[in-house]
Amino acid sequence: MAIEILEGLEKTSQPADRFLKSWFRIRRFAGSKDRRAIAEQVFSVMRGRARLGHRMGSDTPRAQVIAALLEAGEDISALFTGGGYGPEPLSDAERAAIAATPASAPLWVRGEFPQFLEAELGRAFGDRLLDEMVALQSRAPTDLRVNTLKAGREAVIAALTADGILCAATPYAPHGIRIGSDATNLSKSALFESGAFEFQDEAAQIAAVLCGAEPGMRILDLAAGAGGKSLAFAASMQNQGEIIACDVRGEALFELEKRAARAGATIIKTLPLDHAQPSGLFDAVFVDAPCSGTGTWRRQPEQRWRLTPGWLAALTETQDKLLDQAAPLVRPGGRLFYATCSILPVENEDRLAAFGTRHSGFTPLNLADNWPQNPPPGLGQDFRASPAKTGTDGFYCAGLRRE
Repeated sequence: MAIEILEGLEKTSQPADRFLKSWFRIRRFAGSKDRRAIAEQVFSVMRGRARLGHRMGSDTPRAQVIAALLEAGEDISALFTGGGYGPEPLSDAERAAIAATPASAPLWVRGEFPQFLEAELGRAFGDRLLDEMVALQSRAPTDLRVNTLKAGREAVIAALTADGILCAATPYAPHGIRIGSDATNLSKSALFESGAFEFQDEAAQIAAVLCGAEPGMRILDLAAGAGGKSLAFAASMQNQGEIIACDVRGEALFELEKRAARAGATIIKTLPLDHAQPSGLFDAVFVDAPCSGTGTWRRQPEQRWRLTPGWLAALTETQDKLLDQAAPLVRPGGRLFYATCSILPVENEDRLAAFGTRHSGFTPLNLADNWPQNPPPGLGQDFRASPAKTGTDGFYCAGLRRE
């Protein structure tokens, strides 16, 4: 089954978790324990795809699964018999690959990243590149953001603990909680349905805090998606002021409307960009730009191998266009924030440098000025989060003030 799923993932752009849900929905013969075991095997193979492919000298899903089973000490010949629902017997080439001693793995294989990104990742991390890439191979934690319009962090921690859920305050985000046990059913809990918390990685929570949203402000969330940061802004603003959340995806904004109703965030107004454009001036414009998602590889390991040079170039064009759209909407003295869930300088520092050549009158902010206490490491004129550095997803954020 794992081989079949991995083959299907190569033919789709769907996120792996969504693809798995669809796959199991039409194959109900697999019980819940079997589904969980198969899903864990699929994600394990995706996280080690380069290493496993290198071991077998082939990057096919079948070869990767064989290598994973070898690492687990399984009897490959006994599993690959062709009987029942089992995979076809091993070929002579596969038997030879299993018996062979693999060559030394190059850096991109040890780091589990596309080879074409090696120079770009070197720009980002220097001699820490391999450490950062290894950290991105681990399983990501589940983080929550407490909605202060409905609850306080200590009260939510106490309620979760009473339900037998291991959890603790996040190291940096002032309203974050990190779950230390299975969080599978949290989205169905009464606490979630009451609007007490939202699921949000600590890095994204940090970026929302850096915006410095305050009661009475007018804020534009450009490329808001399903609005995780709009919801965080609304809480920081104590539900006073106005937030305009824009996106080209109407279904994402519809999801935001449902989330805002649950959170009690009445100051958020959604604006589909295919119907209208934001108008007037804003105290802060937050550009959460579409990006490669390289910072989320722990959660979406399939995205490592879907990224291409052409797609990356197209993304940087979109990022530039969004910054150009945002610039005139910032009031004099107001602030422009740029964020991505990417770890690549070409999507981050390079985009801001290019923006500076096209737009005068914007000066860098010291982001540490907006941090309440216990700032995350590296906070200054910009902020780069990563699993190895901050224990979060990879993320980038910078701010500019319009003179």
